[in-house]
Amino acid sequence: MAKRILLSAFDMTCVSHQSSGTWRHPSSRAWNYNTIEYWTDLARELERGCFDCLFIADVVGVYDVYRGTAAAALRDADQVPVNDPFGAISAMAAVTSNVGFGVTAAITYEQPYLLARRLSTLDHLTKGRVAWNVVSSYLNSAALNVGLEKQIAHDERYAIADEYMEVMYKLWEGSWEDGAVHRDKETGIFTDPKKVHPIGHNGKYYKVPGFHLCEPSPQRTPFIFQAGASGRGKQFAAANAEGMFVLTTSPEQARTVTKDIRDLAEKQGRSRDSIKIFTLLTVITGATDEAAEQKYQEYLSYSSSEGMLALYGGWTGIDFSQYDPEQPLEAMDNDSLRTTLESLTHGQSRKWTVQDVIKDRTIGGLGPVLVGGPQKVADELERWVDEGGIDGFNLAYAVTPATTTDFIDYVVPELRKRGRAQSEYQPGTFRQKLLGTPDGRVENSHPAAQYHGAYAGKESVDDRTTASNFEQYGKIAAE
Repeated sequence: MAKRILLSAFDMTCVSHQSSGTWRHPSSRAWNYNTIEYWTDLARELERGCFDCLFIADVVGVYDVYRGTAAAALRDADQVPVNDPFGAISAMAAVTSNVGFGVTAAITYEQPYLLARRLSTLDHLTKGRVAWNVVSSYLNSAALNVGLEKQIAHDERYAIADEYMEVMYKLWEGSWEDGAVHRDKETGIFTDPKKVHPIGHNGKYYKVPGFHLCEPSPQRTPFIFQAGASGRGKQFAAANAEGMFVLTTSPEQARTVTKDIRDLAEKQGRSRDSIKIFTLLTVITGATDEAAEQKYQEYLSYSSSEGMLALYGGWTGIDFSQYDPEQPLEAMDNDSLRTTLESLTHGQSRKWTVQDVIKDRTIGGLGPVLVGGPQKVADELERWVDEGGIDGFNLAYAVTPATTTDFIDYVVPELRKRGRAQSEYQPGTFRQKLLGTPDGRVENSHPAAQYHGAYAGKESVDDRTTASNFEQYGKIAAE
């Protein structure tokens, strides 16, 4: 039986996400990014195509590396202005029933106690359709604007992330026991305080003494995405990720990346298919190969080379205005997105130059572009999956919503003919749909599972000793 290809749409609450300049195209609605209708229309369209997910990227800084200023990014609206990614999800959930929502939130600038509540809230309101894309942020401008002197070093960000996840899992899985919530009008008991527990976390980076503010949501722990495939990033993903977003330029390169990730997952005691791996791709399609190529050339006529170099400056931490256009790019260690340059340099026979980035990535951004009719596109997607070990694709747009609509109208029917795309959704939570877990909760091999029920029988909110230790909560215990 052919392996089903997972489909995710890649977007961001901004104008220019991966393709620079194309917001000027007559059919583009990208400049409507700050209206609720843009997002609800998109969600309905994705559900029409039986997409698994809408994956919403985010940054909390600006792209000011290119020429030492954010001017180019502002002119082309390259991920600025940018809104909060959480805002539209409830509205999208209200007009759909099945499509999932992956939302990006950086652990570097959010306290776990507060973010755990926001994600649990969304998991309740979406009936278990939310996923969290765990990132550590990469823009120095973000660090400066939240009061740091500079961006936290790459590997230390992951050390922080390790502890952050421990706190989140304790809050989501251990703080409230199963059966803690009664909703009993006869006895007047909504929640049994004996079954709610402070987590008492006291670590190097975080101190969280109390209990989770939300009752358990349908998934408890939202489905966990992780974006980034540096060496340290892959270790983090092998332990925590249920979905992973990687940057690869070919099925051949993908094969190496996916094998490495699955090997690491096995070493963590998890199965090789416990992580669904998505790669970034932009698909320009039409009724025929010729129609798709014509469309691609039309989109290119609107592209902005300055805008793309502004984006790549932020992604890599390198000011490409200082490079000779024909100078080959080389990977380097810095505190930006290491996987960006690694995807262009590691395992590649081709030597990428600045001019190549301008030519081949002004549409597509961080990932390659596939141009062709339904058969050509389907053939290539199958090759990525069968030869590259990819489970699915994070599909960026060149022009929104036209790129997504074209994929649904032309490619999805071809994939369905081949038994590669779903024509209806499976019931259950987002995790059940993607991983097939029977109850929608994390698998037993996932690190979050160790905290499920871990505090049962231990200190609870009903204990007077707890109340005396947590006076800041307003004298929890009753007299």
